[in-house]
Amino acid sequence: MPFVSVYVHFVWSTKDRAPYLENKTTREAVWQHIRDNGKTKGIFIDFVNGHIDHCHCLVSLGTEQTISKIMQLIKGEAAFWFNKQNFIKEKLEWQDEYFAVSVSESALNTVRNYIKNQEEHHKKKTFQQEYDEFILRYGFQKFKDE
Repeated sequence: MPFVSVYVHFVWSTKDRAPYLENKTTREAVWQHIRDNGKTKGIFIDFVNGHIDHCHCLVSLGTEQTISKIMQLIKGEAAFWFNKQNFIKEKLEWQDEYFAVSVSESALNTVRNYIKNQEEHHKKKTFQQEYDEFILRYGFQKFKDE
């Protein structure tokens, strides 16, 4: 049996960054559902939280799991479930894009605290500012559609 410890910090937003998760009770229900859904699908979700228009999720990848498959399973099912609950009149959709960055064992608690404190964090900084910082910090490149 292989022993693997590969953590990935995922971040994704609602389509067009619509504030569909504005209601804190609704938001917390979504995070709990993501945790529960992860358990049923064999996805180890270490920590999940977010704000009115995006989600952060710390996941420990299993030996047969890929980043794209994890995102497909989490995002797709969460939107499907959310829309069945009729939390809002609109239909929740997630952006196609997402961030996924590896997290070293030594940084796990820092990332957990960062995810945990999203509400406080976004009193000082917008998701766009956070997005731009991620782009710079991790060397991602933004491409314009032609």
